[in-house]
Amino acid sequence: MSKNQKTSLLIVDDERNTRDALKRYFTKDFNITTAEDGLIAINLLKNNNYDLVLTDLKMPGADGMSVLDATLGKTPTPNCIVLTAYGSIETAVSAVKAGAFDFVTKPVNLDKLQEVINRALESREQVDITPPTPQKMASKIDLSNIVTNSNIMQEVMQTVRQVASSRSTILLSGESGTGKEVIAQTLHLLSERKGKFVPVHCAALSANLLESELFGHEKGSFTGATDMKHGRFELADGGTLFLDEIGDIDPQTQVKLLRVLETRSFERVGGVEPITTKARLISATNQDLTKMVKEGKFREDLFYRLDVVNINLPPLRERAEDIPILIETFIAEFADENKKEIKGISDAAMKIIQTYSWPGNIRELRNCIERMVVLCSGDILDTNDLPENVRKNEPLTHDSSLDLDQNEAILISKALEECDGNRTLAAQKLGISRRTLHRRLHEYKLI
Repeated sequence: MSKNQKTSLLIVDDERNTRDALKRYFTKDFNITTAEDGLIAINLLKNNNYDLVLTDLKMPGADGMSVLDATLGKTPTPNCIVLTAYGSIETAVSAVKAGAFDFVTKPVNLDKLQEVINRALESREQVDITPPTPQKMASKIDLSNIVTNSNIMQEVMQTVRQVASSRSTILLSGESGTGKEVIAQTLHLLSERKGKFVPVHCAALSANLLESELFGHEKGSFTGATDMKHGRFELADGGTLFLDEIGDIDPQTQVKLLRVLETRSFERVGGVEPITTKARLISATNQDLTKMVKEGKFREDLFYRLDVVNINLPPLRERAEDIPILIETFIAEFADENKKEIKGISDAAMKIIQTYSWPGNIRELRNCIERMVVLCSGDILDTNDLPENVRKNEPLTHDSSLDLDQNEAILISKALEECDGNRTLAAQKLGISRRTLHRRLHEYKLI
């Protein structure tokens, strides 16, 4: 390309407003072609060469992955950047692994997108024929544009990139609602491990059920064990096992978990044959495990096995600069989900939100914005849409006995235990349908 020739950019998005906005923003520096769907883009790619392709991931007909495939079949190959809605990060990372240069989440931050495009242009001038290592892949994916603008979370993301490809156990610490499971999923995605990401909510399971869930059981090992069951360590073999609320596991399970970390093997409940596992363990807690060790409530040797790498997630009150981008993200998510046209949030409502302490952190903020979107009668979220306690700046008193989700999960676990795992009987005991029970089991990660 000559020095005076503009870089060619193909913009693919089924939303006209998005296409037009991106075209207006980049028209000064690029030779722009637009396509309203993936099929048109694929035909354009067959007959034309482009330096860059910017494509939406989810479109009717041919999606962004199909557009990516079409770019990979060309010589020279244009760099492809995908746009994705929050919540489809796994698919976007898959696109990067398949050959996309990077991804940017919607609603698009144009400054962030410009940075990604600049990096893409620089990479075209410095062709690297060496196959990417996991470390290169981890540094290539720009996680900073997911849900944060704060320096403290940028540091967390840098640590995530550095340790994702290692085999070390990782302990995620921080208050409830700070996004520990999201970070665990991100670590798994960046690790390029071929196995599954398998989560377990330890606090929602009794000691006996937790042991069976983790290690599985043999047929006939206890009343109701009519079949052999694979445990979560087996299901996560070659992948990642995520143990949430690790501080709530009982002493007997702590001993068995320590043995797995030391020997990489275990036996099913009622079994004698050792089973090896290559699962990578990530655990999370909102408790002070160091204090629990001193009080004799948690094994010291297990703690040090789990705490090889510690990543502490800051509470939302320490990353207040992230609140606007989080709100923007959640409005887009819930407006789309509820088929509502929400243009934004009023300055007055934003001011109240930014002065509230958010003891429930991101989870509480997300629930708040969902409620506001659902109840909003106009196209701007305003102060009258705020929950009363947020409007009055009065955080709800935290009382674990009032945690409905956790108590329902514990109740379901207890019913299953009393019914020897029979879901039909457990549903009858709880006074709900078997379908509802099955849905709850998935929601609380009990299966």
